[in-house]
Amino acid sequence: MKGLYVLRVAAGLHALAICVQPVFAGIYLDGSPAGMRMHEPTGLALVALGAVQLLVATFWWRTGGRWIAPVASLLIVAGEVVQVAMGYSRQLAVHIPLGVALVASAVGFAFWVNRRSA
Repeated sequence: MKGLYVLRVAAGLHALAICVQPVFAGIYLDGSPAGMRMHEPTGLALVALGAVQLLVATFWWRTGGRWIAPVASLLIVAGEVVQVAMGYSRQLAVHIPLGVALVASAVGFAFWVNRRSA
């Protein structure tokens, strides 16, 4: 049960951090270079948060939790790695829709893991 609580915290922090990414991108697109200075390190931190979430989800699964948690976390963190690569290579045709999918996935995962049936 303790592992589930830690996973809920990790997923919540991850979801919160990923939700500010579009705000930082919007600040940059509004003409402020400060938006990109916030968007880039937050994106890199998201990969680290995703890795932590994956580790916690794997621990929770190995101690009796559901196997879908590490699988979903692995897909999210893999998407974040691709997202960072697409951002650095300025492939916005992939970066923007993938970002939308990642926000939805991370928030959906956080909601799922906080359900009683998780």
